[in-house]
Amino acid sequence: MVKINRRILRGVLMLTYLMITGVLLFLVSSVFSFLNTGADRSKMLHTEVKKIEQYLPKISWKEDGNEGREISQQKLNAVQNDYIDAWYVKHIAYKTNTRVGIEDYFTESARKNIYDILDYNKLNRTSVQSTTLQHNLDIEFFSEDGQLIVLKDTNAIEYKKVFKDDKLILESTEVTDYKYVLLLEDGFWRIRHMVKESSKKFEDHSQKTPITYTDIKGINYYPQATPWNMYGDEFDIDIIEKDFNIIKNANLNSIRIFVPYEDFGKANVKWEKLEKLKKVLDAALKFDLKVVVTLFDFYGNYDVLDWTLNQRHAEKIVNTFKDHEAILTWDVKNEPNLDFESRGKENVTAWLDLMIILIKDIDKKHPVTIGWSNTKSATILKDKVDVVSFHYYEDITNFEKEYLDLKTKIKDKPIILQEFGLSSYSGFWKPFSSSEKEQANYYKEIQKVLTKNDVPFFSWTLYDFDVVPKEVLGRLPWRTNPQKKFGFINSKGEKKLSYKYISN
Repeated sequence: MVKINRRILRGVLMLTYLMITGVLLFLVSSVFSFLNTGADRSKMLHTEVKKIEQYLPKISWKEDGNEGREISQQKLNAVQNDYIDAWYVKHIAYKTNTRVGIEDYFTESARKNIYDILDYNKLNRTSVQSTTLQHNLDIEFFSEDGQLIVLKDTNAIEYKKVFKDDKLILESTEVTDYKYVLLLEDGFWRIRHMVKESSKKFEDHSQKTPITYTDIKGINYYPQATPWNMYGDEFDIDIIEKDFNIIKNANLNSIRIFVPYEDFGKANVKWEKLEKLKKVLDAALKFDLKVVVTLFDFYGNYDVLDWTLNQRHAEKIVNTFKDHEAILTWDVKNEPNLDFESRGKENVTAWLDLMIILIKDIDKKHPVTIGWSNTKSATILKDKVDVVSFHYYEDITNFEKEYLDLKTKIKDKPIILQEFGLSSYSGFWKPFSSSEKEQANYYKEIQKVLTKNDVPFFSWTLYDFDVVPKEVLGRLPWRTNPQKKFGFINSKGEKKLSYKYISN
């Protein structure tokens, strides 16, 4: 019995020894494998810069070779990515006065200068919101050992706003020349040294583009079944063509349409959305309708670090359709003044200003406008746009005076009434608001003023809608229900009394 117990004990000890040995071998092999595997940069970084496209300034390279070792396209892409990411983390650092991500993109000596600036700004309650919109890069030297690069960045366009105690004290757009030294460390390029060689104030050299067609009698358009979702899964060009035929037969000659920012893919514009937009423009051309294309619908951020993404979005759309014969004007944004309170007037107008410059730089054929929500805001950036556009939903008795007052302030370019109308809704939520008869009388009276003063116009809108998405006016029924009844044609496809005054 004693011998049996000893054998059992010996067996247990042997088994325990084997298990411990196995665990130790596993741990040693795991450590060895880790030490022989390159570090995952996305895990090293304090900010996951690589995972999301969140900063896309326009990049161009000077193609004249470089001194020293020849560089491959793959290496060139790595240099570009790390260089631009370094700019991005520096923007974040100056905005938040934190050091997050700096050590991943700057060597120790380069970090010291940045940290000194951050410490000074934090002490003085100062912060900087900035971005770069364009970089023109050239490798002046690439070392034989492949570890050092001298990079020239000329005419870099930088926008910045400086705040002290949360109050804006400086706003500027500059064109700057830089020279950088980059070192290859841990498998990626870090900035070792930077020299600002020159800097000057950015100047807008874009040319004014006169509008070629001012006898505008138009209407804002959405398909009746898919308002505010014109390019979605239910897109049907046959329905749109039938609507364009109705518009043409109503003696109208122009339409205004909207391009939703997120739906089209934001910075990476979806080709299938462009195809649908092309079909709409082709259909308009078929029916001899001029088109105002309103960009950035449902966009309302304007954050400075969003600007490069916004510009890539507009760049793709404008480049694609700049030669299309149906386009009348580019409308940068619908009613941006409604975002002044929540986003800051200075931020919104600066965004609009630089967006106008971008669009005009790409398309020198079509004029640019902004769809302001009232006459009061219509003078903002009047010297930048080619056409002044405003909306009017106030008391009709004041319209002529407000229009004529606006004309005294804007004498050198056309003024378009881009939206106007009256809902025929009269129901539980607004029992004393309006009716189809009152809507018809509204159009009868305002058309007299438009004809008298030769006012180009786009009314709102062709159809009544059964559904208004919450993104438009929220969920409150006393806001959404009246919005459903602005059309000249009701939800049954019947012409309302106002249809008689749709064009004159």
